[in-house]
Amino acid sequence: MSSRERILGRVRRALADVEPGDPPYADAVARDYLREHGERSVEETVELLAENLADYRAIVHRTDVERLPHLVGRLLAERGARQVLAPPGLPPQWLSAVDATRVDDRADSTAHELDEVASVVTGCALAVAETGTIVLDGGPDQGRRRITLIPDHHICVVRVPDQVVSSVPQALERLDPTRPLTWISGPSATSDIELDRVEGVHGPRTLEVILVASAEAQE
Repeated sequence: MSSRERILGRVRRALADVEPGDPPYADAVARDYLREHGERSVEETVELLAENLADYRAIVHRTDVERLPHLVGRLLAERGARQVLAPPGLPPQWLSAVDATRVDDRADSTAHELDEVASVVTGCALAVAETGTIVLDGGPDQGRRRITLIPDHHICVVRVPDQVVSSVPQALERLDPTRPLTWISGPSATSDIELDRVEGVHGPRTLEVILVASAEAQE
């Protein structure tokens, strides 16, 4: 018997006494936990996001839609990036001031080819203020999961306040659970048994998050 067969057998035995008309188990779970911790204004929520992102060693920038291309261009130039990886649905204007060559995410790209590109620019699905977490769902402006795991430098653009939520429960209400969700809290990091921190082992060594204020938010 294979491991798969053992697992499926256990599932079947666990469900043996469930009648066809019974409600899903998830509906029977009490969901009386706090949806967010405290009451905050939109501005306070964005400030909390920026604070927690920085606490996780992400580099946080703030700008508006008009100045975004120049900021992206400056960040890539400071790293000496000759190429920048971009998902197919990334707004063209985001890279309009970039001197580096754009490399498109392709289905046939190998890990070796992606490793040759030092930087990637993406959007996000949303950001969670209380945990300082960026969530990607493989949308057109985010691309495949691998393009945000292999390059050493990730620039992620968050639209403020539209893509910012206070808490994880609020995030889950807006996310599609059938999509490939990636939850990012700071740059990739791990520690050995002696607690020596090493960054960049499982993903980008440097995460830069740009909080872009919408025109409405500036009024």
